[in-house]
Amino acid sequence: MDKIKFSRKLKEEAENISIELNEKQLEAFYDYMKLLIEWNEKINLTAIVDPEEIITKHFVDSLTALKYIEESNSVVDIGTGAGFPGIPIKIANRNINMTLVDSLNKRINFLNEVISKNDLVNIEAIHCRAEEFGKNIKYREKYDIAISRAVARLNVLVEYLLPTIKVGGKCICMKGPDSEEEVNEAEKAIEILGGKLEKIECFVLPGTDIKRSIIIINKIKNTPNQYPRKAGMPAKNPIK
Repeated sequence: MDKIKFSRKLKEEAENISIELNEKQLEAFYDYMKLLIEWNEKINLTAIVDPEEIITKHFVDSLTALKYIEESNSVVDIGTGAGFPGIPIKIANRNINMTLVDSLNKRINFLNEVISKNDLVNIEAIHCRAEEFGKNIKYREKYDIAISRAVARLNVLVEYLLPTIKVGGKCICMKGPDSEEEVNEAEKAIEILGGKLEKIECFVLPGTDIKRSIIIINKIKNTPNQYPRKAGMPAKNPIK
């Protein structure tokens, strides 16, 4: 897909979710897509390699969370993988301070190339397990927002996210259609970790029949020191 066709499609799809992208941003997304396809031949970043699908299922899908984030916010994207949703959010609003966290160093190398190629500032990619990141005093309860997309079931995910955000901050959990079931399953974990459910927003990704939901959890008290537990424990034995 050439740059003109790509830019037209992404601009139109972003406008469908009330986001205006300028030429510089569209060019950054185009460069990001090219790097994603190129690197994907060397390391497994995504099963989605068709440019039109990348636009809809990666870029626009990531941008659906932007309306919950303020310009001055510090944001951590836990389990970012190929940079979703953190890099699209950062490209769309360069004033946000963004931290990307992933457990695979090869993906961190890819993210650093995307960051460098697009001259993004106030963004860093950190090679770390989510559990270790949340225990590290440098990062623990330091962020306004913790976000994650398609990483784990909610009862596991909140143990990764809630320890990283300040009291008064929030988690943005990007999910598929079965969010209410996951919320019910995670009710105890949310309470223990210092969170409180604010809302669940369900929607269909514009131009598709893909159902999505965004779960917003507010941080109302400090997370107990024993959380997150050691690496592997949240997934193996979720809080019940």
